[in-house]
Amino acid sequence: MRRFLKENSLSLVFGLLFLLSLVGQSLAGWHQFNDEQFADGLHQISLGRYLTSADFAVDVTENWQSEYLQFLLYVVLTVWLLQRGSPESKELHKAGQESDEAQRVGAHAHPDSPRSARVGGLRTALYSWSLGIVMGSIFLASWTIQSIAGWASYSETRLRQLRDPIPWTSYLAHSDFWARTLQNWQSEFLAVGSMAVLAIYLRQRGSPESKPVGAAHDATGTEG
Repeated sequence: MRRFLKENSLSLVFGLLFLLSLVGQSLAGWHQFNDEQFADGLHQISLGRYLTSADFAVDVTENWQSEYLQFLLYVVLTVWLLQRGSPESKELHKAGQESDEAQRVGAHAHPDSPRSARVGGLRTALYSWSLGIVMGSIFLASWTIQSIAGWASYSETRLRQLRDPIPWTSYLAHSDFWARTLQNWQSEFLAVGSMAVLAIYLRQRGSPESKPVGAAHDATGTEG
C-alpha cells in the first residue's frame, strides 16, 4: 500500500483536491442560490435538488470545458509551435510529428512499447493522436452540457422575470453563453502562456515543469 501511494501520489492528491473543491463548490453554490432565492421572495431548495439543478451543472461544466480546451490546445499546438528557452517547449530542431524512429512506432517500437504503437495501420494512427482525441472529446462533451445547462438556467431566469424563454439554438449565440465561456478561456490562455514564458527565466528546483536551476535561459526542452 505504501508503495502504491508513493508511486501514484500525484494523481491521488489531485483527485482528493478535486473532490474537496467540488464538495466546497456545491455547498457554497447551494447557499448562494438560496440567498438569491430569498432575496427574490422565492422558496429555498434542498442540497440534493441544487445538485441536480441547471445552475450547478453550468457552474461545474463551464470550468471543465475550459480546462480541457487548454490541455487540448497545448498538447496539439506544441507539436509544431516552439518557445525558445522554455521547458514547456520541445527542442527547437524537433518541431513537427517527428520520425517513426524517434516516436518508437512500428518497426522502431521497443519491447516494452504499447501494442498499439507496434501493430501499425489505423490502430497505431489513432493511438498516435489518442491523447488529443480524448481531450477534445471531453471538451466538446462538457461544452455541450454547459450550453444546455446554461440555456435551462437562463430560461428559468427569464420566466421569473415574466419573459419568454429562448430556443437553445438562439442561446448558443447569446451573450450569456459567451460571457460564461470566454471568461474561462481567457484565464486559461493567460495561465498557459505565462507558464511557458516565466519558465524561461524562473526555476523550481526538482520540478519536471522547470529547467534545472543552473540551466541557461536559452536552454529549450530541458527538465529539472
